[in-house]
Amino acid sequence: MYETWNSLQEACLQCHKCGLCEGRHNVVFGIGVETAEVMFIGEGPGENEDLQGEPFVGRGGQLLDKMLAAVDLSRGEKHFTLPTSSKCRPPQNRDPLPEEQEACIDWLRNQTALIRPKIIVCLGRIAAAKIIKPDIKITKEHGVFFEKNGVVMMATLHPAALLRNPSQKPGAFDDFLKLREKIHELCDHTYEEA
Repeated sequence: MYETWNSLQEACLQCHKCGLCEGRHNVVFGIGVETAEVMFIGEGPGENEDLQGEPFVGRGGQLLDKMLAAVDLSRGEKHFTLPTSSKCRPPQNRDPLPEEQEACIDWLRNQTALIRPKIIVCLGRIAAAKIIKPDIKITKEHGVFFEKNGVVMMATLHPAALLRNPSQKPGAFDDFLKLREKIHELCDHTYEEA
């Protein structure tokens, strides 16, 4: 386990634990601050993320930013971070294979241990199945809070899925409203102070 964010990031950027390293342009370590109280975990990088080395920089990221803004949140908050469960882009944006997820999970565990968030939000089925519970039914259990190892967790629909199926946006927006209430309940800082 790496003791600092910088040493962890430096090691992660050199990762060759699985075959995804062969085709990547960039490792997508994540963005945010080490003092985050809320951690959003994405599934894995798409093409734009792979090219830029940051999570959620494409159309899905634009939608995520709009949903965050609608509930008075933003990526710039002092207690917000956004890592990905898979750090390298799978070919043709396919789901990461189980062995690829396993190769990456220690990076995410180390990020989580350093940050020690109060709330984790999994964006999409892949992240939720890896982090919350393997048999999660994302279309039925999004917006439901779980507690695991003293951390409150929630899954919500992935922004890319909402772009493909806009009729699901109201449900996802409700998830963010529930999240805002949970943040006010559990977190030391309010977003208005930022």
